[in-house]
Amino acid sequence: MSLDRVNPAELSPARGFSHAVVATGSRLVFLAGQTALDPDGTVVGATLPEQFRTALTNLLAALAAAGGGPGDLARVTVYATDVADYRARAAELGAIWRELAGRDYPAMAVIGAVRLWDSEALVELDGFAVLD
Repeated sequence: MSLDRVNPAELSPARGFSHAVVATGSRLVFLAGQTALDPDGTVVGATLPEQFRTALTNLLAALAAAGGGPGDLARVTVYATDVADYRARAAELGAIWRELAGRDYPAMAVIGAVRLWDSEALVELDGFAVLD
């Protein structure tokens, strides 16, 4: 499996994401949306960074159970109920990402959502990975 991250010089600098990811492998893992649910199904964390940490941890746990790791992520979509807050906390969220998932960034998008499945959830992450 290989993921080649492509960041053309003629586009704005890619910070915390890759403009494109070329994936070569034999298995695709589609990851369902993960929020800040604990094992009992309760949303934990009062702030966006707290919930982001738990949601990313949950996404990576699902990926690990499928046999993959953070470096296998080809695409992640972030759904945020407050995009302005997400932008304001981008440095903190980026530090959490690097701590948990490293610096090989997938192609990413942040989408504003009026609300998520659980009304207490502030953020949800889904995506897909490519494995050997």
